[in-house]
Amino acid sequence: MFRKKFRKSLKLLAAGVAALGLSVSTPALAWGDLGHRTIANIALANVSPKTKATIDALLTAQEGLGTAQCPVHSLGDAATWPDCLRSESWRWGHTFPWHYHDGDITAPAFDMKANCSGGQCATFQITRFERILADKSLPAAQRLEALAFLSHIVGDLHQPLHAAEHDHDAGGNGVTVTNLPGEPYIINTTPPTVVNPKAGTLNLHWMWDNFLVIRAQKAGKLPEVRAYSAADRAKIATGGIADWAQESWQIAHDTVYPQAFGHVVSAEEKTAKDVTISDAAIAQDIPIVSQRLLQGGLRLAKVLDETLGG
Repeated sequence: MFRKKFRKSLKLLAAGVAALGLSVSTPALAWGDLGHRTIANIALANVSPKTKATIDALLTAQEGLGTAQCPVHSLGDAATWPDCLRSESWRWGHTFPWHYHDGDITAPAFDMKANCSGGQCATFQITRFERILADKSLPAAQRLEALAFLSHIVGDLHQPLHAAEHDHDAGGNGVTVTNLPGEPYIINTTPPTVVNPKAGTLNLHWMWDNFLVIRAQKAGKLPEVRAYSAADRAKIATGGIADWAQESWQIAHDTVYPQAFGHVVSAEEKTAKDVTISDAAIAQDIPIVSQRLLQGGLRLAKVLDETLGG
């Protein structure tokens, strides 16, 4: 079931942007364009030549996706494609729950079995799309669609608020961070639209999707897009789907929500609707975001090599 509170916030944001005279599609649910492209570009720089050749071949089937408004000419395009689809919710609405797997922040740990009815969650869909992508008997366009969703959802699972929520706050979408300045960000229209939101209108989820990634870029703290050594890959590209979800949940439990509440959250507490995040906390968050993007990129490279026989 799509998150009701977030749908309300999407409508409010769309209305605000429309007031600025901009044409928009529905905003992304996960790492913004910058975050997803960073993960995809790191992955592409670290896959085997065989895997890269297979990706290039699949990209030639992009017309078969039937999404002219959301072209896919590169792995970076593919990784942002599932968010672009939100401009056609009548066609792609069933995919929206695949972007997250919320775990109760007051539980003892992340629960893979909770909040994934009928496989409608990120963790289940990663496994499903691995299988589709690996099946050479399927049409190229179908495998390209799987490549796009797989690249996107692996990235999503590394965003802490895609594996955590409290009091049905839709992964922080229901928590306004009142002191954030209006950092520019990109809405996935065609062509992309740069939006300058007003201060005091941004939520906790958006802070981790976009604001911190933009801040990391401006500070020169985004992970490098390059080929990493075998030792680096062995150290960073670790674990599996359950581990990645647990890591994100733990960051949300130990850092994201305590910053918003001022303490570790208990089950009895209700979601705070308006919070402030200190500059010192934001500075501490930037290395976390950078690390999650790097982990997402190198782990995606490993997944693609394993799936495509690289």
